[in-house]
Amino acid sequence: MTLFTPRLEIFPARIQENARSVIGLCRSHGIKVACVTKVVSAHPAVVKALEAVGAEMLADSRLENLKAIRETGSKLPLMLLRIPTPSRLGEVVELADISLNSSLETIRGLSNAARKTGKRHQVIIMVDLGDLREGIWPDHVLEVVSGAANLPNIDVIGLGCNLACYGGVIPTTDKMQMLLDLQAKCSQITGLPLDVISGGNSANLPLLAAGGIPAGINQLRIGEAIQLGRNVLDRSPWPGTRQDTYRVVAEVVEMEVKPSVPIGSRGQDAFGGTPEFTDHGLRKRAICNIGRQDVVVDNIEPVDTGMIVLGGSSDHLIVDVHEAAEPIHVGSEIAFYPGYSALLAASTSAYVQKVVVD
Repeated sequence: MTLFTPRLEIFPARIQENARSVIGLCRSHGIKVACVTKVVSAHPAVVKALEAVGAEMLADSRLENLKAIRETGSKLPLMLLRIPTPSRLGEVVELADISLNSSLETIRGLSNAARKTGKRHQVIIMVDLGDLREGIWPDHVLEVVSGAANLPNIDVIGLGCNLACYGGVIPTTDKMQMLLDLQAKCSQITGLPLDVISGGNSANLPLLAAGGIPAGINQLRIGEAIQLGRNVLDRSPWPGTRQDTYRVVAEVVEMEVKPSVPIGSRGQDAFGGTPEFTDHGLRKRAICNIGRQDVVVDNIEPVDTGMIVLGGSSDHLIVDVHEAAEPIHVGSEIAFYPGYSALLAASTSAYVQKVVVD
């Protein structure tokens, strides 16, 4: 493979280390892990790395990614994370074994789609425990579970919730117990076992490690803690994991010494913002061939700690290299560790080459 820039470097062996650590922690508490691949667009090398370390299920939010996983030859159960789109229910039952749902109308549509193809489709009904993203409000859950209980070709296998996402609400023992109480009530009245209680995502790991997740929560959907080795509540390194699992690499296309503050009357920047500047005098500044169309420029960290990301436009990234460890010139490559949003963007961008590093 001919390497070019910008590129995303993927380190499967390091991802495996993280997956082994996180899956092992969860298994020790009786919890199965649905390994989430959406942040890397279900890259085949990542899928294979997760399979090799014993992943029991893969989860993604995009039907295109689930199809890509199937094309790798994976036989693992697949979960659709994003609420199914009514216009694509046929694809949902074709590609996903399980989907997360918060609408009885949609579940009825899944039932019709599954019946047409002779398939059975498993459903986890999502409950909103206060984060205000997807999920049925708790006082309506029984109504929805009851309505879905006897739909043809549908198996309602459990309840789930999502926290620390839209609203940033931190998972607690009380929140988890609320989900279990709803399970008990719905199971008693409908007769469904509701065996799967999907308690959340990587944000649940600190509570799990502290012994705060009650027995009965038996599934977590884990992405960032495996992919980037981060505690998603504060982005600190998660114990037993690595944070060098991915690198974004860009190339220097201009190298100049310039002032640290723009000169002249100022309005908004190209994205409608009004950035603030601090005068540090003349500094060596590199412009790299990556920008907001490819990556979240505020969510990448130079591998060389002497460098500072100053900002970027659609196509260019501006980096202070005044105190770089090595001399920087036009043609130099600069590597960055991406955060979650930066990795998501770089994985999705057609302009970023994806390279697997053994």
